Amino acid sequence: MTRPVRSPLIPIRPELTPELLAWAQRAESVLDRELPPANQMPERLHQAMRYSVLGGGKRLRALLAYAAGRCFAAPPECADASAAALEIIHAYSLIHDDLPAMDNDDLRRGKPTCHIAFGEAMAILAGDALQALAFEVLTSDTQSRADAGTRIKMLRTLAQACGAHGMAGGQAFDLDAVGQRLSHSELERMHAYKTGALIRAAVLLGTLGAGRVDATELDRMGAVGARIGLAFQIRDDILDIEGDTEVIGKRQGADIARDKPTYPSIIGMEASRALAQSLRDETISLLAGHGTAAESLRDLAHYAVDRRS
Repeated sequence: MTRPVRSPLIPIRPELTPELLAWAQRAESVLDRELPPANQMPERLHQAMRYSVLGGGKRLRALLAYAAGRCFAAPPECADASAAALEIIHAYSLIHDDLPAMDNDDLRRGKPTCHIAFGEAMAILAGDALQALAFEVLTSDTQSRADAGTRIKMLRTLAQACGAHGMAGGQAFDLDAVGQRLSHSELERMHAYKTGALIRAAVLLGTLGAGRVDATELDRMGAVGARIGLAFQIRDDILDIEGDTEVIGKRQGADIARDKPTYPSIIGMEASRALAQSLRDETISLLAGHGTAAESLRDLAHYAVDRRS
């Protein structure tokens, strides 16, 4: 196995290959460029935005966009705007999810959550501003190979992923599910909205930004994203039980403490592991036609299931 290289801007993640680490570094640089300067008015808002986005996180959504583009021979610059927009949307969702009215978390990515560091009001504004910025970044893209019609499709894909049939809807399901015993299908629907929708969007945006891709191939890549998204969430549920707070960067056992339904609590730990592995195997099968061009996307499918944080 190739030894990963160390990035000067993001924490070392031994599970990632050198190419994925390089893309994570690239995404961090793009985000740093696209976010407003900390000394620009209104300073505290911009500081809260930068605090919540930079210097941490897995950059999984950005990596998926780059890796999907690679499947269609697109250079990384074709996915820069998509990668940044996805990570900005993800950061906004975490700010709002962590608020006392939602999950009431005080630790995220190994540091105090945004509302702890900046206050609840500023955290809400930072999340709102980040959501708007994500669409500004995507509409300002000059590197993508997508034509005008495809660009509109990319905007719609991102909007749907964070709306009522995406993250916001998933969070609503999540709030209603506290203390409830969900069926397997209900739990899968909740996670498909809350976590899976944006991960699926990441694969789709990387694919669409690469240029003309036929509808059959786009559906296939959507299926890839959906499977990686669900596998990633199952692993998250497992880490909530087995992980270490210092490693995972958030409170271990937080879901159990809130009496939230998780895959281990619904189907058991071993069945959860088996399901995540099955989703990974299905992903790899779906990518069979792309040969070595899909190597990094396959690596990410493994990472979703095997990661330690």
